[in-house]
Amino acid sequence: MNIYVSNLSFNVTDEDLNEYFAEYGEVSSAKVILDKFTQKSRGFAFVEMSDEEAAKKAIQELDGASVDGRTINVSVAKPREERTGGGGNRTGGGGGNFQKRNNFSNSRY
Repeated sequence: MNIYVSNLSFNVTDEDLNEYFAEYGEVSSAKVILDKFTQKSRGFAFVEMSDEEAAKKAIQELDGASVDGRTINVSVAKPREERTGGGGNRTGGGGGNFQKRNNFSNSRY
């Protein structure tokens, strides 16, 4: 089961997460998500546990727990939504009174 952990202290590491969740069962992976430019924690993570019952118990017991001075949120991770890569609907006009100008706006034909 994939578990989402949020509101993490920026000091929490993959190894720390592994230790917290290992108390409830075998941890397949524990990954703090890092900013791709600064390589610093973004404050959330994903933990994968193979035993669903152990994962449910970990979620129940760790949700709302205090870790490194912060109250963490722990829940079942939702499946990642597919991204279109377009950044939204780009079919609309320029908005408002936008008028497209060409290089020949001052010349006559």
